[in-house]
Amino acid sequence: MAKILIVDDEKNIREVVKEYALLNGYEAEEASNGLDAITMVSNSDYDCIILDIMMPKLDGFSTCKQIKQMKNIPIIMLSARQEEYDKLFGFELGVDDYVVKPFSPKELMARIKVVLDRAQKVQTNPRDILRFDGLVINVPGRSVTVDGEKVNLTPKEIDLLLYLTAHPNVALSRTKLLEEVWNYDYFGDDRTVDSHVKMLRHNLGRYRDMIVTVRGMGYKFEV
Repeated sequence: MAKILIVDDEKNIREVVKEYALLNGYEAEEASNGLDAITMVSNSDYDCIILDIMMPKLDGFSTCKQIKQMKNIPIIMLSARQEEYDKLFGFELGVDDYVVKPFSPKELMARIKVVLDRAQKVQTNPRDILRFDGLVINVPGRSVTVDGEKVNLTPKEIDLLLYLTAHPNVALSRTKLLEEVWNYDYFGDDRTVDSHVKMLRHNLGRYRDMIVTVRGMGYKFEV
C-alpha cells in the first residue's frame, strides 16, 4: 500500500486530500508546514508527497529542495498561483507534477496514480548500467560518471538524460519531452527543455555532442 504525505497549512485541504487518498487505498499522513514535513521524511518512508508552495516557516520550494537532497520521493506541488515561473522553477527542482488550486480531488488522485506508476516502473524494470565509452549511467542509482568522475546532475537533468538514452537515435520533439519527462501539457514557450539540455551538455563534458539538436524539432541521443 502506497504511503502519501500531505503538506499544506490549510487544514481543510489536508483533510479533503487525506479522505480521498484513503478512499483510493493509500495510507496518508499530514504536515502543516515544511519543517515538520522534512522531519517526517527523515524519520519515515513515503511513496509520494503532496506539497503546497505558500506555507509558514518554510515554503514549498525550499522544502522540496531539502527533501530531494535526502530522498528521491515523487512530489506533486500545489499552488494557488498560476504563474509560469512557479511551474518551471518547481520542475527544475525535480517536482513530478504541478496542480493549481482550486483543484478536483479526483483529478489529484489520478495524478498521484500516474506518478506512483511511473516510479514503480523505474524500480521494477531497471536498465542497470548504460555505457557509452566513458559516459556511464547507473539507472537504478540515478548517477552519472564521465571518464570515471561523478557529475552532479539535478533530478530533472537525470530524468531527461534517462529518457533520451531510452530512445537512442530517435528525434524527440520538445513537446514530447515536456509531456514525458515533466509530465506536463505545456502550451507556452518550450525554453525549459532547451535550458535543461544546455545544462546537461555542460555536465557531460566531451560527451556533450551525443545530445544532438534536431533543427526545428527538438533533440536526440545519438549513439
